[in-house]
Amino acid sequence: MTSLMLPPRIAWRYLRAPKSHSAVSAIAAVSVVGVAVATAAIICVLSVFNGFRSLLVEKLDIMAPDVEVTPARGKVFADADSLAAAVASVEGVESVMPTVTDNALAIVDSHEMPVTLKGIDPALYARHTTIDSIIMGGSRIADLPPDRAVVSIGVARQLGIYETDVPMLVFAPRREGRVNMANPMASFLTDSVEVADVFQAMQSDYDEKTVICDISLARRLFQYDTEATSLEVKTRPGADTRAVAEAVARKIGPQAEVKDRFRRQEINFRMVSIEKWVTFLLLIFILVIASFNIISTLCMLIIEKQQSVATLSALGMGRRRIGAVFWWESIYVTLIGGFSGIVLGLILCLIQEHFGIIKFAGDPGALVIPAYPVRVEGTDILWALLPVMAVGLFTASVAAAFARSRTGIGK
Repeated sequence: MTSLMLPPRIAWRYLRAPKSHSAVSAIAAVSVVGVAVATAAIICVLSVFNGFRSLLVEKLDIMAPDVEVTPARGKVFADADSLAAAVASVEGVESVMPTVTDNALAIVDSHEMPVTLKGIDPALYARHTTIDSIIMGGSRIADLPPDRAVVSIGVARQLGIYETDVPMLVFAPRREGRVNMANPMASFLTDSVEVADVFQAMQSDYDEKTVICDISLARRLFQYDTEATSLEVKTRPGADTRAVAEAVARKIGPQAEVKDRFRRQEINFRMVSIEKWVTFLLLIFILVIASFNIISTLCMLIIEKQQSVATLSALGMGRRRIGAVFWWESIYVTLIGGFSGIVLGLILCLIQEHFGIIKFAGDPGALVIPAYPVRVEGTDILWALLPVMAVGLFTASVAAAFARSRTGIGK
């Protein structure tokens, strides 16, 4: 055991001992710092992308359903109520809400704009989402009467809505019949609602042109009876959303497309994931470049310790074991740099998480969050360690081979 521990002990002594040339010590320190900085950068970058992904998930919680069911063909489900009853019988489903969503034209005084009108069941919608938390005037969606609506901040700005109880005309084209060119307005159905409140979800998909009203008003305006353009499903607490979505898809068959909230935003999640791992590969490349500093440092150290190598040879240490000494020295340099980088990266992430030192450029009032989000995950530390260890093994092999080449013993 003592014989096995001799190379790592000698390597540790060589690493700690003062060097005859200060340049060797300086280059050794630069090598350690290079590995530490690259490792800290990996931890920080992966944590920032985790923060963006968590932010995306958090924002999805506000208005996105756990599971959404849409027609595979056509625009609506013909008998949405019976289909909703079938979906409600699936294990893990708490409630199902039919919705009617379509395009319309909204007019307030002399202002007009195209909007996306979404008809919902106010009581169920309050349970399915946390929209009450983003309604600016403090109204509760569950108390929304059939003749009132809540509009997004974009609609309020475009239509000049600065107070509640403002009447708003909503126009939608008739689904059946021909267009009367002599009287084009006869080809539209119109209804009037009052604006009960304004919401801001901090997501352009919802904030630009969304108007939410009772489903009875939407069905009347778009000439629907029991039809619905989608079913929004609320899963039971603790239920696996993806498993529930798969069970719903098996239940209703090919007539519908079933997506959980992550599949609905699959492109966004995939984009974040691709950017994360591409950046990770670029940082590994930087780490590989830093490894050349380690190799040059160890080669200089081997040359400096030439007399010590000769002494070890005279004492009977073979070429392989002399190489093992510098193999261990490379491992020590890499480990010191790697673990220092992990500690540094974690400290920087904690500082950013709690104090938000690095902020986004732009108007803070218009930003979803003022600073870069950070979330450290244990798997990221493992991902940071793997390339560090790979670089360490590579540099150790090169250093050991160079040390053996400087030894004239043929053992």
